[in-house]
Amino acid sequence: MKEYTAKTVEEAIALACGELGIEENRLIFEVKEEKKGLFKKSATIAVYGDEDAATCAEEYLKKAVGALGIEITATSKMEDGIIKVTIDSERNPVLIGRGGKTLQALNELTKLAVSNKFKKRYRILLDVGGYKEDKYDRLASIAKREANRVLRTHVNVQLDPMTPDERRVVHNTLTGWEHIKTESNGEGDNRAVEIIYVD
Repeated sequence: MKEYTAKTVEEAIALACGELGIEENRLIFEVKEEKKGLFKKSATIAVYGDEDAATCAEEYLKKAVGALGIEITATSKMEDGIIKVTIDSERNPVLIGRGGKTLQALNELTKLAVSNKFKKRYRILLDVGGYKEDKYDRLASIAKREANRVLRTHVNVQLDPMTPDERRVVHNTLTGWEHIKTESNGEGDNRAVEIIYVD
């Protein structure tokens, strides 16, 4: 968070935009103080960046999971426009849940909390004790195996339904493969990737 002070809120915004080199509609800020005296006027705004959003995600998770009586450590980094948060605890299986459902719910709640606070839509990706990384590796292997089968048989294959980040792994894994394209089909929890043969 960085604070900017000028005579008016508008001038403080212009000052922040000029220094940060961004347009006003991309500036995330809140008015901290506005004085409208007879002889002296001033306004201070607090400007937030991606690192503030990442810190907010960490703090929200510690509080939310702490309310369940589970203590966690959380570390975050910004990568390719995504806030990636890795959490660890002595009860990782509980935080992951069956088929990763609890982790998925925590991910959604954190995304909502951060996006609401900063009035900006953030992409957030949670991992618990390397669970997601391991799953991504398995999904990449499955994608390659099934793509090779499609190349041999020319018969399209639909994979099991997946979360958006998991579907992205499959799409990215098979990008650039000759005679192969991928499409996401279905709605909600039933959305799945189809591996398609193309001439």
